[in-house]
Amino acid sequence: MSATGDSVCRICRREGEKLYLKGERCYTPKCAIERRPFPPGQHGQARRRKVSDYGIQLRAKQRARKIYGVMETQFRNYYEEAVRRPGPTGLELLRSLELRLDNAVYRAGFASSRAEARQLVSHRHFAVNGRPANVPSTRLRVGDVVAVRGRSQQIVPIERSKELLHNRPAPSWVELMESEHSARIRGEPEREEMESSIEEHLIVEYYSR
Repeated sequence: MSATGDSVCRICRREGEKLYLKGERCYTPKCAIERRPFPPGQHGQARRRKVSDYGIQLRAKQRARKIYGVMETQFRNYYEEAVRRPGPTGLELLRSLELRLDNAVYRAGFASSRAEARQLVSHRHFAVNGRPANVPSTRLRVGDVVAVRGRSQQIVPIERSKELLHNRPAPSWVELMESEHSARIRGEPEREEMESSIEEHLIVEYYSR
């Protein structure tokens, strides 16, 4: 994940739901939401004031940013690119985020979280179509093959993450080829297979002010 200057567990508590930012820990009783299901800070359990429409839109945008681990400028660029595409802006925005290399690595089960996937990609543990890749934001296309590089197939993070696949099966747009330690992009992601907690219409409203 990009640097946020904040604990990822505090981010989930602030949003009031699991964003699965810490991988394996999120599936255990140690998850912060399980232990302290209220916002962080001294007044976390106090009654909150009514939030304005702008505040609701801002939180929706920030939630999406935190889930996918991208900075503000990069997120804005994804939105502007989505506006230029022929489909619904919100859907195209989420597709751009889903088709990032680090997200595809996470979706395929090669990493326990998007932050871990980002780190593994940066350390050149993966190849795209046979060529080493180290840019997490690389946009994948239908037909692209993401593979774990030979020497990286036995490293602990990748081996451990495979055990978590029963908690979050790979979506249909990712075709796993376990014997080859690779995955192929079968098609563009559909909305029902993306993050259900993201309200993309609020993000569009935020940027359309």
